[in-house]
Amino acid sequence: MVVKVVENEGDYKSMLSSSQMAVAHFWADFAEECKNVTEVLNELEKEVKNMCIFTIEAEKLPEISMKHEIVAVPTVILFKAGKAVDRVDGMNAAELSAKVKQHAASGVQTNGMAPVAPKEDLETKLKRLIKAHKCMLFMKGNPKEPKCGFSKQTVGIFEDLNAEYGTFDILTDDEVRQGLKKFSNWPTYPQLYIDGELIGGLDIIKEMVESGDLQTMLPKKVDLETRLKELINLGEITIFMKGEPKAPQCGFSRQLMEIMFETKLDFKHFDILTDNDVRQGLKKFSNWPTYPQVYVKGEFVGGLDIVKELKQEGELISTLKGEC
Repeated sequence: MVVKVVENEGDYKSMLSSSQMAVAHFWADFAEECKNVTEVLNELEKEVKNMCIFTIEAEKLPEISMKHEIVAVPTVILFKAGKAVDRVDGMNAAELSAKVKQHAASGVQTNGMAPVAPKEDLETKLKRLIKAHKCMLFMKGNPKEPKCGFSKQTVGIFEDLNAEYGTFDILTDDEVRQGLKKFSNWPTYPQLYIDGELIGGLDIIKEMVESGDLQTMLPKKVDLETRLKELINLGEITIFMKGEPKAPQCGFSRQLMEIMFETKLDFKHFDILTDNDVRQGLKKFSNWPTYPQVYVKGEFVGGLDIVKELKQEGELISTLKGEC
């Protein structure tokens, strides 16, 4: 995939003047989900020809990031004729694929009158952010580099509890910083939300740790092998694929879905483009280097070629039902 890196204002202006639809991926090295977005764009580039992909490291170009209200990474913004026409905040492969294909199909207006995506109002933005993860911490800095003592203490507590959580650096967006105080009626930071509900700040967190209440509420980090074993047992039939059953993101996954729909059997799926740890880890776990992968009752069956062979031999249905 040919990707152009935006490193300065000049590169940014060149991106805006592109004759093709410009797909700008705002990323940061601390955000693992950015790798997944890159994978999705890689697949889209094979299907969509009239677009050009750009990467922008959000923290290195803060003025450009602030101009486009980049409040979290990954964020992908679509540009036509120098105007932002749509965006996808966070990792959502299906939404990103649909929007890129939709705007690519409509062509690029050359009269400078491309529609501008409506600005997201603050309340909508705040609601989206507090629900970005089951456990969401608004802090100063990030877990690797907290920018105040209270945030550092909170991160330390979460690490001791082996908590799985997302964060937002309120120093990167003053609108969010000031707006969240009013939204939550809580004047200080850090602020902790679980399932979209405010828990409180550091003092409340400490009290809940002492009482043991917080430990029961926080989602825990799970080692990869344990997680993989849970995922392969999602259903009687579990398929690891690129994309969603109704919107596959590669030809092999698409062929497999056509076969599965013919069987009329129920199955669960996991989009490996949404989690790079699962994507790489499952290859080693199954000792199978490619996707899609099919599991029946937690046992590995194989990939597309195996499924095709089973179909030709008349053994696919019985295999998927666990009868073989």
